[in-house]
Amino acid sequence: MKWIFATAELVWRIRRQLRFGERSRLPLKLLRMELHEDSAECEWLARPNDPWDVELPAHVREQNETWQALRDALSVREALFQSLPDVRCARFKVYRQQKAADPELIISGTVSRDDEVPPRLASLVMRAKLCGLRFNLSDGMLESLGPKAGSTQLVNQ
Repeated sequence: MKWIFATAELVWRIRRQLRFGERSRLPLKLLRMELHEDSAECEWLARPNDPWDVELPAHVREQNETWQALRDALSVREALFQSLPDVRCARFKVYRQQKAADPELIISGTVSRDDEVPPRLASLVMRAKLCGLRFNLSDGMLESLGPKAGSTQLVNQ
């Protein structure tokens, strides 16, 4: 029962704390959560740009989307390790929903409770990389990691 309550607390934290992003008011969509003895797997859809940002230049919208996806990954890591004290590491996959296409993998990696990230590190990109997240940036936009990086096939809903 302890695992069920801890998992419920994690889902509650994600829904409460990550209901709105800092650069997008749209909710984070959790796709899959799997728990093992001391590890977890978590997949979600990155938030799209806020509908109010439609008037912004494309490069600003792309940078906002990238910033929000990285910030959400770090926040999910924090919520997971706070809610599930027995979990030592977790595997993350973050997808971006494409219009009329399958979601594409944009962030993946294994994060560990033991990874120390300097609290005063100003670069969000460097904090995410030091936590064990893997992603490719091009002109401030997250690129697809390709079909080989993600083994899960998602169904459009």
